[in-house]
Amino acid sequence: MSSSESVRKTETIPQWKRDEVEELTTFIEQYDAVGIVGVEGIPSRQLQLMRRDLHGSAELRMSRNTLVVRALEAVDEGVEQLTEHVAGQIALIGTNDNPFALFQQLEASKTPAPISAGEVAPNDIVIPEGDTGVDPGPFVGELQQIGADARIEEGSIQVLSDSTVLQAGETVDADLEAVLSELGIEPKEVGLDLKSVYSEGVLFDPEELEIDVEAYREDIQSAAAAARNLSVNAEYPTAQTAPTLIAKATGEAKSVALAAAVESPDVVDTLISKADAQVRALANQIDDPEALPEEGKPDRRSRGPPRRASSG
Repeated sequence: MSSSESVRKTETIPQWKRDEVEELTTFIEQYDAVGIVGVEGIPSRQLQLMRRDLHGSAELRMSRNTLVVRALEAVDEGVEQLTEHVAGQIALIGTNDNPFALFQQLEASKTPAPISAGEVAPNDIVIPEGDTGVDPGPFVGELQQIGADARIEEGSIQVLSDSTVLQAGETVDADLEAVLSELGIEPKEVGLDLKSVYSEGVLFDPEELEIDVEAYREDIQSAAAAARNLSVNAEYPTAQTAPTLIAKATGEAKSVALAAAVESPDVVDTLISKADAQVRALANQIDDPEALPEEGKPDRRSRGPPRRASSG
């Protein structure tokens, strides 16, 4: 394309589109992480609530897909890789938090919702075992019609076992919608569906961000404890293990000094106490007071006056 053709093509773009692309570009550039989220099927009111809940941690920006693509390509720097996820009803999301925290926040914000006839089941739909709370009547036949193991027992309609009534990927019909509505079962989740996020030169897919935070933390703590034990056992000093190694060495040195009766200032008091205890134990086994040193002899005053021999 020649430069003149390029100019003519640019001139045909309405000003409002240019302004919108510029605003989207600014939005993309001001955040450390930018992603694409699916918003299909989310009612307007609920979407507004989600925007409010994200306030302070992330921001949503909706626009035409073609303009979003233009903005991503204008920024370039790797973020243009997100264009392959711009399809259907989507929005840009920006955050200065890390992608893992963003994914966890979006997943936690999802809420159960009813499913309508004509929709595709996102997962297996199961009627759980138990009392439906519905009085005996035609509803038991409706349950059986959709494949639930239902019977009338003890004055109410019971589901005798967990019953999978629709497989993931299959389409919900009107009969199933009516039964689910009667039972109050909401088999799908409504929320912002993160399709991909770009941060610090890396493009993350949702599968890469879906981690068990608690299990991950426990793994790190376990690995850190094992590394610490290895360092101590191998006598390899680090900033974390040096105090433990010094305390261990001090204890071992003290034990050697006590066993060898080394008159070190650190153990002399203990040696004296040990010797005193040994002397006292020995004194308790000697019957002849004259054989004892003066400080080891029993206190005669505690025994009262000597007994006088009786006459006669």
